Amino acid sequence: MAQSPNPGESLSSFRSRQTEKVFFVTRSPEWVPPGVDISVPSMARTYDFMLGGGHHFAVDRAVGEQIERAMPGLRDAARVNRAFLGRAVRFMTAQGIRQFLDIGSGIPTVANVHEVAQAQDPDCRVVYVDRDPVAVAHSELMLVGNDRAAIVQADMRDPEKIFDAPQVRALLDFEKPVGLLMLLMLHWVPDESGPLELVGRYGAALAPGSFLAITHVTGDHQGENLEEATEAIKESRSPDQVNLRTHAQVTELFTGFEIVEPGLVGCGEWRPAGPADISAAAAMNMLVYAGIGRKN
Repeated sequence: MAQSPNPGESLSSFRSRQTEKVFFVTRSPEWVPPGVDISVPSMARTYDFMLGGGHHFAVDRAVGEQIERAMPGLRDAARVNRAFLGRAVRFMTAQGIRQFLDIGSGIPTVANVHEVAQAQDPDCRVVYVDRDPVAVAHSELMLVGNDRAAIVQADMRDPEKIFDAPQVRALLDFEKPVGLLMLLMLHWVPDESGPLELVGRYGAALAPGSFLAITHVTGDHQGENLEEATEAIKESRSPDQVNLRTHAQVTELFTGFEIVEPGLVGCGEWRPAGPADISAAAAMNMLVYAGIGRKN
């Protein structure tokens, strides 16, 4: 029997859900891309676990559960960040942005950038970037048949390689404004790797009128629980390690961009449209800073 969307479900969400079903019916653990060590946790897959996704392994779930034991309610913080993504894309499309570059896009779930943007205007073009082979493999499957969206496997610390990727050159015109998304990414870049300079290299490639969205974990409003959570990540053998930054340090990442109202705020406080955009736990709304800047 043919299936149809649930009551109130958008067509894009229905298609994403069906794609996910096909993925699991037709694929088994043997499909995991060559070179992926499933004994080492990935923060992209752990984030997928926190969002309630299904693209993770036992080691990722173990890390996620340990982090959440240290910080109860952390799944809410992940959800709040994901909700911000949708608001950020809708804000940018309302400002005329029709092309997006999502750095560190992760494992796709419902309401991805191309789904949100193309719901506003079907002509919107989106390029995702991630280094995780699992995220890339599933994104490629999800984007089959969509000639206005693509995925590039690359490390965010090599922007020149990203700009030169065939998918980027085919879909994005850097002579026109671009919406650049760097959500929950820059706190993985240690100070010695120059996060400010890295963002500057991306910003230099963008035309005036472009927008930059950043979310970044902070310790400004947290206590020992956050220290325990970050320690759990350190002990997990993950190559990704959190680098907490203050409000002033995250603000500095927007150098060259004018931060739009309401400024750099807790993720749940950036123009929430309803209860689904915030957490009932105040601390989880303030674990991650969120902001959007415009290049003049």
